[in-house]
Amino acid sequence: MKRVTFPHMGNLWIPARAFFQEMGLEVVVPPKNSKKTLDLGIKYSPEFACLPLKINLGNFIEALERGADTIVMGGGCGPCRFGYYGEVQQAILKELGYDVRMIVLEPDLIQGYRELRDLFGGFPLKRLFNAGKLAWNKILAMDKIHRLVLKRRATERMAGQVDKLYNAFLAKLDQTMSVDGINRLKREYRELIDDTRGKFKRGMEIKIGLVGEIYLIIEPFVNLEIEKKLGQLGATVEKEVYISNWLSHFLHLDNEMETITKAAEPYLRSFVGGHGIDSVGNAVRYARRGFDGVIHIGPFTCMPEIVAQTILPEVSQREGIPFISLFFDEHSGDAGLITRLEAFIDLIGRRKKIVNYK
Repeated sequence: MKRVTFPHMGNLWIPARAFFQEMGLEVVVPPKNSKKTLDLGIKYSPEFACLPLKINLGNFIEALERGADTIVMGGGCGPCRFGYYGEVQQAILKELGYDVRMIVLEPDLIQGYRELRDLFGGFPLKRLFNAGKLAWNKILAMDKIHRLVLKRRATERMAGQVDKLYNAFLAKLDQTMSVDGINRLKREYRELIDDTRGKFKRGMEIKIGLVGEIYLIIEPFVNLEIEKKLGQLGATVEKEVYISNWLSHFLHLDNEMETITKAAEPYLRSFVGGHGIDSVGNAVRYARRGFDGVIHIGPFTCMPEIVAQTILPEVSQREGIPFISLFFDEHSGDAGLITRLEAFIDLIGRRKKIVNYK
């Protein structure tokens, strides 16, 4: 039996494990990203490679050491280097002596279906539908509760209360294997997390829009848990880059990208790869929805996000919203991040007080 693994990106492992188990495969859940993961990636990756490639490579090595023999990951195209990850990582792993099969699910859905059919060794479509339905509902529930967590951290009555409930929800979601059970769990924890609401930690609501490259947005280890830090500083956070959004776009299930592209159009009209247009378009949308600031994050040397970074000052000036860009690599640390976040939130707080006073 194939022992399949996949990149550790946020809580993607929960729906991914459910999907592959329902399809009859043995799943090796990749270890949570850690300093060991990063050190392995740095050791065997090209120095100029961006942080997600290094983290993924280290994560794959950890999973292979646990017995995995097949890696399934997404693919891409265009200026972003993500489209080359699979080939580069497979070549490095082969050179290190690992006998591994790498399946890269490209935007070409037909080819992706063929790859999965080959992996599963033939299967009834009903089984694929049921596995996909279970995984999809886990993704939707996970993202729904996460959106609430980003709002409630800034108003929780007791420090750490929201995160404790969120971790309990994720643990139960991993064990729930029916759509009805998932929906019940979602309702239960939505009420529990809502019940933590108290006063805003800063005496006022500070709304921050988080934009940037998908891996940096979703994986807390690489962004140094920026969402949690912002909540502790008294800011409510909103983001549009979730696994559900990415899959909807990847599978052509919605037209959300048209809205984002239209918002970005006055500033950026060309596809620049990755989430470059998303970063610009969503920053514009947050400004027009009355948010107090935008934080833009990305991996160091990421070309699409560097393009977005050069455009965001004009967005800030014309749309009237403060922003800050933060780029991460293996040298990024907590102290520097906290200092910059504190300064940014303090700036926004003073700005709001002045506006309210006038």
